[in-house]
Amino acid sequence: MSRKQQVLVWTAEQQASVISKLSERFDIEAKNSFLGGSVLSALEEKALLLVDSSIGLEELIGLLDQLRQEIGDDGVHVPIVVLAMQPDAELRQLLFDKGVDDVVSNDLPYDEIVTRIDKSIFHCIATSQLQSRLKMANEMAFMAMADTSDLGVNVHFLLDSNDCTNLDQLGQLLFQALKSYGLICSLQMRSRYDTKNMEPTGLMKDLEAQLITELKDKGRYYDFGRRSVMNYDQVSLLVKNMPVNDSKKYGAIKDNVFSLLQGVNARIIALDNLRSLEDERELMELLAKRMQEIFVDIDESYKELVKNIATVVDRMAEQVDASIMSLGLTEMQEQTLERIFEDGIAETSRLFGDGLKMDDNLTLIIGKMNAIFEFKDRPDFYRYLEKLKEKIH
Repeated sequence: MSRKQQVLVWTAEQQASVISKLSERFDIEAKNSFLGGSVLSALEEKALLLVDSSIGLEELIGLLDQLRQEIGDDGVHVPIVVLAMQPDAELRQLLFDKGVDDVVSNDLPYDEIVTRIDKSIFHCIATSQLQSRLKMANEMAFMAMADTSDLGVNVHFLLDSNDCTNLDQLGQLLFQALKSYGLICSLQMRSRYDTKNMEPTGLMKDLEAQLITELKDKGRYYDFGRRSVMNYDQVSLLVKNMPVNDSKKYGAIKDNVFSLLQGVNARIIALDNLRSLEDERELMELLAKRMQEIFVDIDESYKELVKNIATVVDRMAEQVDASIMSLGLTEMQEQTLERIFEDGIAETSRLFGDGLKMDDNLTLIIGKMNAIFEFKDRPDFYRYLEKLKEKIH
């Protein structure tokens, strides 16, 4: 049996049903006050801090400010989840700005609340495991870009983005370019087929994704605190450390980063178009194969029809020959009747010959379609297709 994750809960209602039930899944330590002590010390060896909004918004903000002050610039991340009754967008934005990882409505089903808490813990563990590799990658990137101008970074990005074949590659290329600006960002790309929420580590918190989605239609720039959301059609970038105290740098970052977003948007559109063309090609191939099957069915049915007509005509001729002597016709009448049937047989034979020509044409069409599918994967397929079109015309 796996060990339960240790969770510190701050609540004014320790017997609340949700908090009580969470003890089945987590090792819960509940508090209703820190008595002026260190919040960070109380969180030692804990996987997560769960705060019940029953303590009141003012005390909640005070706790978050105290924790941020205790953490300082050490880079220690403490996952925080707030349980709130029907949180609105304004509350989520405020709590996100205070460092909260997720805001969960406490009237959600119990299993969903557990899943959201587990997800926040997983994000923290995964981020911690990636820190050493990210630090090394960042140092190498900063060394490589130390002497590169902002314009050069943007030009390199725009050139390299043309080689990206999917949104994951495109997002990582953008994060690499943003390192030269010293920015910490989250990215949302909205293609025709998918919405991709990304961080440099590959993991985005649910609360960040919700905020970006809510702010994507708020204009080109939307600032709150030290954070800015930059929007351009199908891409949004959340910058978490905007230099709000340096107006010159602040403006330069907005201008330069926005040009990168335009490049990302252009590549998203290009990838969408490439996928659409591929989907259309597959559809046309399926339709062509279906037409081939229909032509084969028509050919077989036509052969059977012509064969049946010839059989009927032959039988009629035999029946007329067998009964003509018993009809009491004059010699001239017999000759006239025989000539009518001979003309009919001759005309039927002519039509039968035309049918054979039609059958040959159907066979030719089927052969050409088979040739297309046979050669479609060859390097000279398009040259072959052009020659085939010339022959058909």
